[in-house]
Amino acid sequence: MTREAPTDDIDEARLETGKPKGYAAGIPGVAVSLVRGVEQMGAGRTVRTLRLLNQREGFDCPGCAWPEPREADGEHRKLAEFCENGAKAVAEEATKRRVGREFFATHSVEELNTRTDFWLGQQGRLTEPFVLREGATHYEPISWDDAFTLVADKLRELHDPNEAVFYTSGRTSNEAAFLYQLLVRSYGTNNLPDCSNMCHESSGAALSAAIGIGKGSVTLADVHHADLIVVVGQNPGTNHPRMLSALETAKGHGAKVIAVNPLPEAGLMRFKNPQNVRGMIGKGTALADEFAQIRLGGDLALFQAIGHLLLAWEEEAPGSIVDHAFVTDTTTGFDDYAKHLREIDWADVETATGLEREQIERIARMIATSERTIYCWAMGLTQHKHAVPTISEVTNLALLRGMIGKPGAGLCPVRGHSNVQGDRTMGVWEKMPDAFMDALDAEFGIHVPREHGWDVVDSIRAMRDGRGKVFFAMGGNFAAATPDSERTEQALRSCALTVQVSTKLNRSHVVPGKTALILPTLGRTERDVQAVGEQFVTVEDSMSQVHMSRGRLAPADKELRSEVAIICGVAEKLLGTGHAVPWRDFVGDYDLIRDRISRVVPGCEDYNRRVREPDGFVLPHPPRDSRQFTGTSTGKGNFTVSELEFPQVPAGRLLLQTMRSHDQYNTTIYGLSDRYRGVENARRVVLVNPDDLAALDVADGSMVDLVSEWNDGDRRAPRFRVVAYPTARGCAAAYFPEANALVPLDSVAEKSNTPVSKAIVIRLEPALA
Repeated sequence: MTREAPTDDIDEARLETGKPKGYAAGIPGVAVSLVRGVEQMGAGRTVRTLRLLNQREGFDCPGCAWPEPREADGEHRKLAEFCENGAKAVAEEATKRRVGREFFATHSVEELNTRTDFWLGQQGRLTEPFVLREGATHYEPISWDDAFTLVADKLRELHDPNEAVFYTSGRTSNEAAFLYQLLVRSYGTNNLPDCSNMCHESSGAALSAAIGIGKGSVTLADVHHADLIVVVGQNPGTNHPRMLSALETAKGHGAKVIAVNPLPEAGLMRFKNPQNVRGMIGKGTALADEFAQIRLGGDLALFQAIGHLLLAWEEEAPGSIVDHAFVTDTTTGFDDYAKHLREIDWADVETATGLEREQIERIARMIATSERTIYCWAMGLTQHKHAVPTISEVTNLALLRGMIGKPGAGLCPVRGHSNVQGDRTMGVWEKMPDAFMDALDAEFGIHVPREHGWDVVDSIRAMRDGRGKVFFAMGGNFAAATPDSERTEQALRSCALTVQVSTKLNRSHVVPGKTALILPTLGRTERDVQAVGEQFVTVEDSMSQVHMSRGRLAPADKELRSEVAIICGVAEKLLGTGHAVPWRDFVGDYDLIRDRISRVVPGCEDYNRRVREPDGFVLPHPPRDSRQFTGTSTGKGNFTVSELEFPQVPAGRLLLQTMRSHDQYNTTIYGLSDRYRGVENARRVVLVNPDDLAALDVADGSMVDLVSEWNDGDRRAPRFRVVAYPTARGCAAAYFPEANALVPLDSVAEKSNTPVSKAIVIRLEPALA
């Protein structure tokens, strides 16, 4: 199976490579932020917009979910509380470029499908609703009322509500997410896949089982005051750059940082903070005290080896390592865990990790002597077959040392999208507990289904097999974000109707069902004025803080509607004006939505008042707040026993991870500069260790096809340029979404069903074309 490359509106022949950078941010970060802002928004609009980004009187960044400092912790926000990629995200949304009826009259869907994701995203903001009718070649305008009627008619035609799929992106506000899941469940299904299914679902599964809640247990102030921060499988310099400021603050307080990653990412080596003199003209701050360049998929072996060493040292000096009071009083399963790790095969550990025992012992000693340790991770851990056991093993170390519910210590899954955690809190999950459903029923006088729905992978399978017939996406770019691109696109095209609620053109719009709708919505940066006046929305950051976000720019077009208005418009057409839920009232006044949230969602009591506090409020987290593990099956923190697993790679093959360029966020491509890695003007590149290239007899700079191997056959992504790069031996890396075609749909993490995008067995073949 070959996934053809789009037409070259990107001239990949212009590729330039240089030495990877040894630092992140600095003057180049400031310069790029300003240039991109002026290009998209103009100078005056850039200044007016960026000054409101992540400020109390402004709007939450539409990029990552890293938290802002809280006054309650004695901390203050900076004048510029944003990063380079946050500025790019705002520029993309607040752009002056427009996609209107003239654009779609000029460009057929067939032509648009040949364009790259970068070209599509650069065309600008969508301005009015559009429909692609069955058999048509071009999108054409449609009124809002007719669009809502079309959606309702198609949904009513289905034999079973479970034939519909309702996807959600992490940028949806709490208010919209709550109404969206209410609409879907009122209609009669729990098919609510979301972007979490593809990123931190493994974190949620592991943490829920071990500590009773699928969220991290730290605050930003904890990060600032930790003794040791272990950063695993993530690249904060690109994916959440404001984390670098937090690491710099922690370093200033004496913290040590351990970086574990297959790639030597610049943002973990040195940070030049553009908000101080040292960062602008000096050397900046060295971050990683220890860099463990691990092989892909070797993290489970690493953390088991560390656990083995800690337990061995505890036996040598009882009471020196294990927090026995914490373990005895609040956890269970420690004896089985200790017995399992008493013996370990160091040959397997070294094969799996690619690390020398001496370095592992050095890392373990740092963990053993730290009084306040935080473990941070991202998709480098979550997108493996054995992701859930790996995160459980990290949690074991935290439990062993008593590093949960302690200031400056804890577990910190760093979620990438701006409100992905809030969407889940509001009920966007295919497996919400019955208690949440009971609260919905009681509050609205309805009866919602209890049968679990489909996640992302199961939704694709269902659409592929003809069991899913209508696909509705509240934001996001499903076609580009998902695995196995050809199968996913075939699944979407087989639907009777696809609906995309979007701000900008993306790949999903040009992979339509037999009938397709594009419904343009307000962005995070724009004013939302409804019947009772200007509205605000709320979001939840990756550390469980809920706060306001209020757009300040004039909408890109008068035809745009808010996500809340779009959801309620569909609901009224589908369920009728006599439905028990007062949809129209919610459109006019978002306080009414928050009143309902306060009575349904745990921890959101008195929502309207508390969210108006200067920094909002923090949701309860029993392990963090009181060292209580009431959400687990045992009522205690659970140690987990896991068998050692790591990828087995045949001779002559490499293990590929997909990753972001510095010039993108999720599937949105801002530009063609991955400057920290020294890659410019191209995206179809594969980074391979020079020693591996020599062993494979592949020349640096040659053109290859990437061929992934799975039990149902090969998948081919053509025409990638080879770049010699200091990755871990046996490993390779390529950008998504270009490399998503290589991720088999059925290659998923155990227990979480997350696509395995960080451990793809590939071979390099000379390019066919």
